[in-house]
Amino acid sequence: MSNLPQEADYVVVGGGSAGCAVAARLSEDPRVKVVLLEAGGKATNPWLHIPIGYAKTMMHPTLSWNFMTEPEPELEGRRIAWPRGRVLGGSSAINGLLYVRGQAEDYDHWRQLGCPGWSHAEVLPYFRKAEDQERGESEHHGTGGPLAVSDLGMRNPLVDAFIAAGQEIGLPYNPDFNGASQEGVGHFQVTARKGWRCSAATAYLRPARRRPNLLVITGAQAERLLMEERQVTGIAYRREGEALTISARREVILCGGAVASPQLLLLSGIGPAEELAALGIAPVHHLPGVGRDLQDHLQVRMIFRSARGGTLNDKMASLRGRMEIGLEYALFRRGFLAISAGSAGLFARALPESETPDTQFHFVPYAADRPGGKLLPYSAFTISTCQLRPESRGSITLRDADPRKPPVIRANYLSAEKDRRCMLAGLRLVRQVARSRTLAPWIAEELQPGGNDDSEEALLGHLRRTAATIFHPTSTCRMGSDANAVVDPRLRVVGLRGLRVADASIMPTVVSGNTNAACIMIGEKAADLVKAAA
Repeated sequence: MSNLPQEADYVVVGGGSAGCAVAARLSEDPRVKVVLLEAGGKATNPWLHIPIGYAKTMMHPTLSWNFMTEPEPELEGRRIAWPRGRVLGGSSAINGLLYVRGQAEDYDHWRQLGCPGWSHAEVLPYFRKAEDQERGESEHHGTGGPLAVSDLGMRNPLVDAFIAAGQEIGLPYNPDFNGASQEGVGHFQVTARKGWRCSAATAYLRPARRRPNLLVITGAQAERLLMEERQVTGIAYRREGEALTISARREVILCGGAVASPQLLLLSGIGPAEELAALGIAPVHHLPGVGRDLQDHLQVRMIFRSARGGTLNDKMASLRGRMEIGLEYALFRRGFLAISAGSAGLFARALPESETPDTQFHFVPYAADRPGGKLLPYSAFTISTCQLRPESRGSITLRDADPRKPPVIRANYLSAEKDRRCMLAGLRLVRQVARSRTLAPWIAEELQPGGNDDSEEALLGHLRRTAATIFHPTSTCRMGSDANAVVDPRLRVVGLRGLRVADASIMPTVVSGNTNAACIMIGEKAADLVKAAA
């Protein structure tokens, strides 16, 4: 029999971006006992700590859940791979490291949707609290927080040419996408320091795990919530084949992410009552919004053969190049091994009616057969575009009552006409950048989609054949004040006591950019909400 604890004041389910922050902050009070349950293992794989390692870990058979969507009707029936982190740190341990908060207008919109306390002015202190900004403290940034935020450890003439091309087509140079305005072109910042990834586990758990009142249990797969009437009292979970339970004297905080959080609620009988009954699950609490309102950023890549080299593909083509890459990183913690999933970025208004940027570019000086895949055997680079505020909505539902089976994921990409228009406008904008006087000399040919056909038919065909997730699912336990909201603005599950959700699933709408920074902010704010209720 296991000698693991059977009771704690707070049980945090999921050691991802938000869960690590929640557990660490709650355990700052030595009077309370906090247990964090994480289905994955410890972050022992060395590729988890090297920035470029996301190419090795994102689709890893044990470090990622490797979900798949159902066939997507608007993407030629393709099933889209959805990697999610299955390790301490969650997806912050396998993501592309980009630190992008979104737009101030995103959070002000949340407040307008019935979420008081979540305006930009009210969440900015939590972004600043979390941050240890390499550039120093300012109105928008903080120092001394657990999360290292730094400039990229590499500069590259090809990357500089892309940034100059963005300026050539009329965009301003933006030195800080998380500052006064997001619009423009510039370098991304990353969650890394001195060439090492800073995941949420590194940032929050590494210093906190020395506390005697915090216990992190890895390999713990949550199976259902324990309840007495409308009070959530604990968690049933499985570890090393053994069925275990743990009770929460005060609260359970669910931080499983946009896939696992609604899945656990549904497995526990919390969700649309008729759907649960049809699966043989006794409905405990009818909550129709669980698993609904799924949103995700869809990306489509354009690949160009380089006329001047300067890419990672060139370096990796020879033994000498590979040795130079390894030596530069070993000696200085910089170079190609220190780059992220975006060496430079661009935020623009691709549609004329947009008042703020609706499109994001990720530029990298390399090209692979798929995101996180094998490098192509020639000199090439990639510009990907994604729509920032999709109107398409999907769902997370159960396949059956077995907690070991993955849920049914229907993203419904491109089901909204505006999403198709915006993605096509983004592709045309990529070509405008590529044809600029600055970047054109670097391009020998456009490889994907190829040709010069700017027609809707040609570009939409490329979009349907090749588009994929950019790994930002949200909103499946949506926060709000309406009848379909799953949590209220204090992150309490509507109609229940003793249970909150704190992760990407609570976002009323997906933020306009990469989601990791917002998830950490949510974790920081959630911890304060829990403390205030104690």
